[in-house]
Amino acid sequence: MKKIQKMVKTSKIVQEIYKIASGSKEKLLPTRLSQLFLPANINFLDTKVQLDGNCKSQWILQTQGIVIPAGPGTFHLLPLANKAMNKLIVIVDEEMKKIGGQKIIMPCLTTGDLWKTSERWINIGTELFKLKDRQDRDMCLGPTHEEAVTSLISSLPNLSYKQLPLKLYQITAKFRDEMRPRFGLLRAREFYMKDMYSFDVSEEEAQSTYAEVCEAYDRIFKQLSLHVVKVHGPTGNIGGKYSHEYHILSEIGEDQLQVCTNCDFRTNVELQGNISTCPVCKSHMKKSQGIEVGHAFFLGSIYSEVFKAHYTNKKGKPELLQMSCYGLGITRLISASVEALSSKDKLRWPLRLAPYLVCVILPKAGSKEEKCSQFGEHIAMALANFPGLADNVVIDDRTQLTIGRRILDCASLGFPYLLVVGKQSVEALPKVEIHDVYNDKVHVLTHAEMMDFFRENCAS
Repeated sequence: MKKIQKMVKTSKIVQEIYKIASGSKEKLLPTRLSQLFLPANINFLDTKVQLDGNCKSQWILQTQGIVIPAGPGTFHLLPLANKAMNKLIVIVDEEMKKIGGQKIIMPCLTTGDLWKTSERWINIGTELFKLKDRQDRDMCLGPTHEEAVTSLISSLPNLSYKQLPLKLYQITAKFRDEMRPRFGLLRAREFYMKDMYSFDVSEEEAQSTYAEVCEAYDRIFKQLSLHVVKVHGPTGNIGGKYSHEYHILSEIGEDQLQVCTNCDFRTNVELQGNISTCPVCKSHMKKSQGIEVGHAFFLGSIYSEVFKAHYTNKKGKPELLQMSCYGLGITRLISASVEALSSKDKLRWPLRLAPYLVCVILPKAGSKEEKCSQFGEHIAMALANFPGLADNVVIDDRTQLTIGRRILDCASLGFPYLLVVGKQSVEALPKVEIHDVYNDKVHVLTHAEMMDFFRENCAS
């Protein structure tokens, strides 16, 4: 009789979970780990891949088979890395839309004539990928698109002041012929970047736009729970009146920074050299190293003048556009965040970028708990259709492995929550273990408690 009552209770809970999973018109199916393209356990001793120093992100992402080297400074981003990147792009798109940004796509392959007009064909140095087409015309793979976008705007007749400010951005592959690519995605020859270009009627309006975009960057970093410092930076080969860099502090950072211990003044050593006293409050300056993940440049009219990019003012007269440009390294930010949050052997994503938030680990085949596999499947289905968890649930269906082995595997991939259908799932009132990986906690919860847990931690 007790066995029958237990089966009835379990059946009712399964039915309740299935009812939740069936609530949406079109049910979302969780991903199966066994079907995910994830070449793991790569032995670097048998390959030509050379890891650089103490770069945790390079080590973790490559040894877990999340990012695979394709050549010097180029990489295959496999499903988990691509999913993290797409999540970051969604966040960036949302923040750019809030400030009136309009997304476009410009060609990666640009004409040498554009770069010769701005004189950067020579001035940018050997980092510019140059080539010739079959008509023997000079071409290049763009590391940035100041020339291309300004040429585009200058080709538009009768651009009115009423259409300004204009904020155009793209998220595309960029190319830089690095002499020494290193640290994986942190210094690659091909990388993804968000680059925005703003056009304003006056220097005052351009400064307002500049501040607005910088505030959007602050919100992006806040969503990722990253400590990013904004510093005064050099304008380099892009040029302009002034610039600000965004850095994640790290011992492998290649930029030397100085940070005031008392006020908000921070600077790149390249800009002001080594200074021991803050020029603002006269306090001590502390040395730090940073990984640059973003850069904003107040350009003024240096490009609009060269390319004759004008707008028509209120009096019907042409005036030069005031410009700024803003870069945000997409692949670099992903790698830098992993570098900042992870330990040598534990991958940690920003929660908003974790490829999957929840991994449901099914019972081992042949175990006493195997009869609860359907229970686990229904839980996964319910969670996959739960607010905030759409396309964020994966099932570890590698049931030939022990639960302990799969817990280690899934934690090493950086899944924040592991839901284990184990011994306590066969009790009269079935319970599951939830491993809160990032907080190093384990919760044993009933179905109702489990749903409350994810409602509190994952619901959007």
